[in-house]
Amino acid sequence: MDYKYITQLLDRYWQGLTSLEEENILHAFFSQDDIPAELRPYQSFFTYQVNECKEDVLGDDFDQKILARIADEKKVKARVIPLTQRLRPIFKAAAMVAIVLTLGNAIQVPFTNSHKDAISNYDGYYKPELDKGTNVAISDTASIDTMKQSMMTPNDNIGQSMMK
Repeated sequence: MDYKYITQLLDRYWQGLTSLEEENILHAFFSQDDIPAELRPYQSFFTYQVNECKEDVLGDDFDQKILARIADEKKVKARVIPLTQRLRPIFKAAAMVAIVLTLGNAIQVPFTNSHKDAISNYDGYYKPELDKGTNVAISDTASIDTMKQSMMTPNDNIGQSMMK
């Protein structure tokens, strides 16, 4: 048997050129039991569309259930978040920084006291300028320079001592 007309309809169907009558012919043809082997792969496509329309997946009460849920929906109210709650992470971060700085300063106190004791024992007297963070070398050279200047007499001539 020649199925040339059906193959022509299939070609037109895949190109989207068939009318509704021609598509109904294809559906009627593929709903038969006696189909040639070369057209059998297309049968499941056309029978699927026909069989799906017959099956009712949703129950009769589906529309009523959906409409009941839509009608019973509660309105969602927007929550107002106070400013303190919005800034709470920033407050926590600031508190952590304050704790770290406080602990850092508390740890430095024992070392500072031992530093004062070491300075007073080394020279025999306490130098408060070293506690302000000045350089030890600068304070030592300054005290040596003042000691040299105090040992000089006004009669000494600086230029003569350099020539000797």
